[in-house]
Amino acid sequence: KLGATLCEVPDWQCCGGVFVTAKDEIASKLSSVRALAAAAAAGQPLVTVCSACHNVIKQTNHAMLNDAEFAAKVNAYLAQDKSPIAYHGETQVLHYLELLRDVIGFDRIREAVVHPLTGRKIGAYYGCLLLRPGKVMAMDDVENPQIIEDFLRALGAEPVIYARRNECCGGSVALDDPAAAHKKGAAVAQNAAELGAEAIVTACPLCKYNLVKAGSPVPVIYFTELLAEA
Repeated sequence: KLGATLCEVPDWQCCGGVFVTAKDEIASKLSSVRALAAAAAAGQPLVTVCSACHNVIKQTNHAMLNDAEFAAKVNAYLAQDKSPIAYHGETQVLHYLELLRDVIGFDRIREAVVHPLTGRKIGAYYGCLLLRPGKVMAMDDVENPQIIEDFLRALGAEPVIYARRNECCGGSVALDDPAAAHKKGAAVAQNAAELGAEAIVTACPLCKYNLVKAGSPVPVIYFTELLAEA
């Protein structure tokens, strides 16, 4: 409908779950590199629909481009595979939101809407992984992002701006300190509801899980669900 076709990476694996900043930690990044290399071999950009996956893959790609020592160690590992490959950071990494904004364009999405979300007041929740580190992710302004609000407007909804929209949901400490995670997630959801949001939309499945588990007073929706509805 929007002029783009998505195809799954063959033999895809978990992205690694988190980007470990230790420079000598190579093994957990290899699955991301293999996905990047598969996209490079196909001559295609690599698109993700999860903020956490996007963060890990884009930070890994940045390291492959800018850290020669890291890249050399990674390629030494890859050379031992049954089908040896080498990767040097050639792949363009896009979050699905960037695909909608930068490749397809929100104007085209607006034109394709059949069931506009007119009158729906929705709070955009960015969380921490979609935007940070800002110089690496380079998706939007870290402190005052607009990409999800612009997406909501294209669907006909009214974005609700609230203070905690780019604060952490607590997911990173959910196993170590459930009470702290609950407190952070509840604060985000309550802030959105207090400002008039009748729903919260997010681009991270872990954020969605944590906000719901924290007892959000309004529904928490994944952004692709809204796109499909409209």
